[in-house]
Amino acid sequence: MTTYPPEPWTLAGRMDLSTFLVPPEELPAATWPDGWRPLVIGGRTPVGAAWVDYAEGGMLSYHELLVAVAGRVGARVRPHVVAIWVDSPASRDGGRELWGIPKDLATFAGLAEGRPAMTLEGADRPAASAVLTRGARLPGRPRVRFTLAQDRDGARIESPVASRNGLGLLHADWTFDPDGPLRFLAGRRPVLSATLHDFAMLFGMTPHDRAIDEQCGFAGTRRQDRHILGAATRR
Repeated sequence: MTTYPPEPWTLAGRMDLSTFLVPPEELPAATWPDGWRPLVIGGRTPVGAAWVDYAEGGMLSYHELLVAVAGRVGARVRPHVVAIWVDSPASRDGGRELWGIPKDLATFAGLAEGRPAMTLEGADRPAASAVLTRGARLPGRPRVRFTLAQDRDGARIESPVASRNGLGLLHADWTFDPDGPLRFLAGRRPVLSATLHDFAMLFGMTPHDRAIDEQCGFAGTRRQDRHILGAATRR
């Protein structure tokens, strides 16, 4: 048994993010929630892959590799995490139980040096690795807000995420094991990459706000947005 913080989680750190374009028929479909469909633009679906270093200053400190697919529920854009690994049992269990995010454990190396690699337990080679060349930082700290759609115990659950962060240029060369869990990305090159520096993130909402959100649509998300603005201002 592990313990984890109640939602919402306040997190801080750095994310190195790349966007790939993938034919929708090649996407993994096992985790798709009810009513969710991939977003298709010009015959391709945007897929984000990110290395995340959650630093001290947030509720939890750990490393993460996530892959999320752009999608929609009706007319609403809702990204969906199809694969994700962390090196924190608390993050794994909290992500699964609170938000239906299918987190598994893995070993990470090289994030600080810009040479990240993620290896599954018992594997003889990384499932994913990258060479990251971080470039100039851009001015400002823009706000980013979106809502995830996940499957939890057979039902769709939607969870807001909001952050403030600096933006930086990034060149990323990714390698995916063609026999591994991310083989649908093997051999593909990202169309866009960026580093989110020094982010302050609020993930999820309080049970009270979630109840309001379910009744009124977006009340919880708006309330959460005010919280993240305050948190980001203090960083």
